[in-house]
Amino acid sequence: MSLGLYMDVHVPPPVTRGLRRRGVDVLTAQQDGTARLADTALLDRATTLGRLLFTQDEDLIAEAVRRQRSGEPFATVVYARQLDISIGCCIADLEALTKAARPEDAQGQVIFL
Repeated sequence: MSLGLYMDVHVPPPVTRGLRRRGVDVLTAQQDGTARLADTALLDRATTLGRLLFTQDEDLIAEAVRRQRSGEPFATVVYARQLDISIGCCIADLEALTKAARPEDAQGQVIFL
């Protein structure tokens, strides 16, 4: 069983398309009608949906770390700096992560690609 991904509004569309071609369950903020939500609300939404939140926005990392330190539950945040990873590597890493992860991995972690 693989985990679904929730894509932040800043993720390039080729990443989403590539993951879908590989059979990964992906929901974008745009499709979910949450593209204009603040980072805290977007993280809450991913948590409610039980999905890993993929972002390339450093502000979301700060919010996840704040929650981690306070013991507040949150969806696992997966982060990749745009200039440090190619689209192909990003797709491959996210595919491997979602297919290897267990449901308990969807909560309370910060993962850097």
